[in-house]
Amino acid sequence: MRVSQISLALDRAGEFSLKQAMSEQMPDRLSVNPNSPHYDEALLLRGVAIRFNGEMKSNVEEYCISEGWIKVAAGKAVDRKGNPLTLKLKGTVEAWPEDQSET
Repeated sequence: MRVSQISLALDRAGEFSLKQAMSEQMPDRLSVNPNSPHYDEALLLRGVAIRFNGEMKSNVEEYCISEGWIKVAAGKAVDRKGNPLTLKLKGTVEAWPEDQSET
């Protein structure tokens, strides 16, 4: 996210950032695993764009905006139940619906 994009998203009081605007429309935590309590099929069908530490990610299994982490699949390895093994990466997480522009 560029500094100019952030400054353009400020409201008259100067308290509203682009990151907050994108986060308000998305749940704080979302998972692609149907067995998870954070699974939302309607939102996943709509499409979710994830930016992690300034880089777009397409292989995210789960994310949490408030705690600042994503889980990504660790190659093709799976556990005994067939779920992918994941790595938890910590950093800045931004999420928004794919059908909405990020600017």
